[in-house]
Amino acid sequence: MITMTIDRPQLSAFLRRCRDRVRPQDVGLAAGPRRRAPGLRREEVAQLAGMSADYYVRLEQARGPQPSPQMLDALARALRLTADERDHLYLLAGHRPPAGAAAGDHVAPGLLHLLDRLTTTPAQVLSDLGDVLAQNAVAQALLGGVCTVSEHGRNVVWRWFADPAVRAAYPADDHDRYSRMHVADLRAATARRAGDPAAVRLVARLREASEEFRELWELHEVAVRRHSRVRVLHDLIGPVELDCQVLLAPEGDQRLVLYTPPPGSDTASRLALLEVVGTPQFTNVP
Repeated sequence: MITMTIDRPQLSAFLRRCRDRVRPQDVGLAAGPRRRAPGLRREEVAQLAGMSADYYVRLEQARGPQPSPQMLDALARALRLTADERDHLYLLAGHRPPAGAAAGDHVAPGLLHLLDRLTTTPAQVLSDLGDVLAQNAVAQALLGGVCTVSEHGRNVVWRWFADPAVRAAYPADDHDRYSRMHVADLRAATARRAGDPAAVRLVARLREASEEFRELWELHEVAVRRHSRVRVLHDLIGPVELDCQVLLAPEGDQRLVLYTPPPGSDTASRLALLEVVGTPQFTNVP
């Protein structure tokens, strides 16, 4: 666990730099004839942020208290900070930045282009809740397509717990590990989303449909999935072992999942056969 602390010297320098670049007319103030610098005065920043001038002066002098997230948000608005600058302000003040704008179901064209170029590496784009948003041809041949008729038909967590046939594609002695991995990752996602209706509906349906999910959910295990080893039992090319690497998008609610052959294995040559057979087999992946 990384302990976050306020960096007063850097916070002071950052606030001064941001204040100097905001012109009075940018925030509806008169420039006036007697300004020695083009930026805002400290008192003006304090007024715009709804705090006392003394409080703000102490922040710029690197001797003030740790500002609250509410105070930082007010400063970010007063100083016209971008989202990246706001996040930097939070970090300097010893707080985690607020969640940014979500990407939702829209997959960037550049990411779709990358999927198409990965002709021998199975790859998918998933939401943080487990919805399959896009996948390349070799991933579909190895892992299968997904049903999008029902609300959660394309969700890998839902299908893992609600469709017993899905698990036949994976060794039985891996099932418990995959189940706990799904639940721990989903709990982390729902905490980040903080009451998001889609997350609430998914968890409610899972709790209703699966006793196993209910029991695991009550353990409160939390672990964002970043990498793992998975085994797939494919009808045509046999058992396949893959290294799963998860790359998180800057927005945080999408991730690119790559399935690569472990070094020294024959997985690559057997994956190449999928370019020939090209038949979807399964409808889920851990």
